[in-house]
Amino acid sequence: MNFRAWGISDDAEPYNSWGNGSAMRVSPIGFAFDDLDTVLQEAKRSAEVTHNHPEGIKGAQATASAIFLARTGHSKTDIKSYIETQFNYNLNQTIEQIAPATVSCQGSIPQAMIAFLESTDFEDAIRNAIFIGGDSDTLACITGGIAQAFYGGVPQEIAQQTLTILDQRLGAIADQFSVKYSIS
Repeated sequence: MNFRAWGISDDAEPYNSWGNGSAMRVSPIGFAFDDLDTVLQEAKRSAEVTHNHPEGIKGAQATASAIFLARTGHSKTDIKSYIETQFNYNLNQTIEQIAPATVSCQGSIPQAMIAFLESTDFEDAIRNAIFIGGDSDTLACITGGIAQAFYGGVPQEIAQQTLTILDQRLGAIADQFSVKYSIS
């Protein structure tokens, strides 16, 4: 709701959001840069446009760094440790212990991370995120970016079905990004 109002407003200043939209849209940054420091810097820049609250920035940086670590061969244990240490998120719950997701980064980033950490493959990660409930589309988006990086892509059947939903312009953008950054 805040984003819509901001988008149609004449005021282009950020609105100090701590919501999870910054983390939901940051996945490409985890794929596009070749070192963790740059990923963190670019994730911050991406978040600050709208989500300039420290928690909004933190959520975007945690998500982008998890994707970077996943795509560069780090284990789930390494990713979990990094996210807990650097961002102070508690990742020690199980899927069954988690309450439905909120729209805050503080509430949803740990849940998305746990959905990934407990997964066995890409589809399982998405199912875990949806199982949590609440803001499940955002959780699945965040979890999906990490799972795509960790498991080496999106299963072909899921990718093909998804791409058929996009209009021609968005499909072309997705194709160009995939080619440029060697994403499957």
